[in-house]
Amino acid sequence: YLDMEIVGTTIDDAAGEAFDKCAKIMGLPYPGGPVIDRLAKEGDPKRFKFAKPSVDGFNYSFSGLKTSFLYFLRDRMHEDPRFIDDNKADLCASLQATIIDILLAKLTKAAKQYDIRDIAIAGGVSANSGLRDAIAEEGRKRGWRTFLPEFRFTTDNAAMIAVTGYFKYQRGEFAPMDISPVARISRM
Repeated sequence: YLDMEIVGTTIDDAAGEAFDKCAKIMGLPYPGGPVIDRLAKEGDPKRFKFAKPSVDGFNYSFSGLKTSFLYFLRDRMHEDPRFIDDNKADLCASLQATIIDILLAKLTKAAKQYDIRDIAIAGGVSANSGLRDAIAEEGRKRGWRTFLPEFRFTTDNAAMIAVTGYFKYQRGEFAPMDISPVARISRM
């Protein structure tokens, strides 16, 4: 058991949700994160600029980015109905770069304030090659020990919840039908 403290979290959507929702806006298939990652490799990450919300402390937010992205596309599509199709790789690269910048800014700020030298990422977004490369590069520059899971262990949180449910089902552990779901539960 590790002694851990949560110093920051999302106040709305997680990074993976931002990838998926922005992909949906562009008409890309679900899950959108892997599609954006693949297309981003072919695009220019500096071609388009999107909002980077300013959130105090180590919390982060992606709702402003999604809104900025939506309005940007709406305005461009009004001018040119083929805008998304003609700029898909650059849109994906610019969006991915923005999400990574938001995450890295918070990470480097927390690492500096708490003198953290060991950095690990997890969850579905840890499969994103741009994020993996950025964390590794930042680690080299700052002298961090970075721990990136093997690709096969970058499972989305939903899959982790599903496998937990499977094992509970196998053991006959069921919740009553009148229970209410709780997204975040504190330790007892």
